[in-house]
Amino acid sequence: MRKCVLVSGGAGFIGSHVTVELIEAGYDVIVADNMSNCDLTCFEGVKKITGKDDIPFFKIDFTDPVAAELLFSTNEIDAVIHFAAFKAVGESVNEPLKYYKNNLSSFMNVIESARAHGCDNILFSSSATVYGEPEELPVTEDTPRQPATSPYGNTKTMCEDILRDCVKAYPEIKGIALRYFNPIGAHPSALIGELPRGVPNNLVPFITQTAIGKRECLSVFGDDYPTPDGTCLRDFIDVVDLAKAHVFAVRRMLEGKMKKDYEIYNIGTGTPLSVMELIKGFEKANNLKLNYKIAPRRTGDISALWADPTLANRELGWKAERKTEDTLAAAWAWEKHLAGK
Repeated sequence: MRKCVLVSGGAGFIGSHVTVELIEAGYDVIVADNMSNCDLTCFEGVKKITGKDDIPFFKIDFTDPVAAELLFSTNEIDAVIHFAAFKAVGESVNEPLKYYKNNLSSFMNVIESARAHGCDNILFSSSATVYGEPEELPVTEDTPRQPATSPYGNTKTMCEDILRDCVKAYPEIKGIALRYFNPIGAHPSALIGELPRGVPNNLVPFITQTAIGKRECLSVFGDDYPTPDGTCLRDFIDVVDLAKAHVFAVRRMLEGKMKKDYEIYNIGTGTPLSVMELIKGFEKANNLKLNYKIAPRRTGDISALWADPTLANRELGWKAERKTEDTLAAAWAWEKHLAGK
C-alpha cells in the first residue's frame, strides 16, 4: 500500500521541492498551507513537474486546532513533514509574540492531531541556527546548541525539544529533526523556486533580483570577518539536494529503520563558501556582472558556520550532489521565469 505524507507549509520554497521529490519517490502527498508567506505559483509548478493535477491541497492554519484535527481525521496520513512557520529573523526580533504563538502552537497542534489519528511519524524542519556561533567547526549533531540570537531561532530550538519530549512520553511516536544549513537555488525546470515577499531576507534571491534589475544594488554585510576573504562563511546547499534528504528520512521512519525513536541530522554539504565566493560564482555561472557594495556588518550575523554531514551520509544514505554552478544557474533561470523572460 502506498504511504501518504502530509507536508505542512507545502506551498512554500522548501515544501514545494520536497513535495516533488516525495511524489517522484512514489509517495502520495497532501499539501497544506495557510498561504501567509506564499501564493500558488510553486504549487502549480509542482503539478507541472510531476504531471499530477490532483495533488490534494488544503488551505488551513495549523494554529487552529480544530482545522488540524479535521485534516487528520478525514485523511489517512502515515507521516507528516512540518514546515509551517514564520521565518523572518528580523521580524521575529520586533514581533516575538507573533513568532512564539505561531511557530510553537502550530507544531503542537500537528503533533497532537497526528497522534490522535495514528500518524506516528513526525519530521521537523529545523535549522543550523540552533548552533549559534560554535566554538569548533564544522558542527556535528553533538555540537552543543547555543542560546538563540532571535525569537525565530529560539522557536527552532523549542520545537526540537517539544518533539524530543513527545517522543519520550508517547512510545508510539517516532521523530526526526533535520537541521538545514543554507538552502539555495531552484528546481532545474525553473518551475519552482524561492519566492520572497517584499525585500528578500536571504542572499540568493537578493542576488537574482539585483541581476534582473528589481534591486539597485546588493549589499555585502561586512568584509572584516576572520575568514579568508573577510566575508561570512556558510554551508550553501542546493534546495533539491535538501528536498531529497526528506525522502530518505521519511523512508527511514516508515520502513522502521530508525536506531533511536528521536534522531537529528545535519543537512549540509560540509564545504563552506564565503558570501563573496557565492557572488563571484553566480557571476561566472551566468556570465554577468552584479552591482554590489560592502556595507557594515549586520547585528546577529556570525562569522562562519558549516556542517559535518557524516551522520546523514552514513545513516540516511543521503549526500549533497549538485554542483554550486548548477545551483546558481537554476536560481537565475527561476528569476527569469518569474519575469517572463
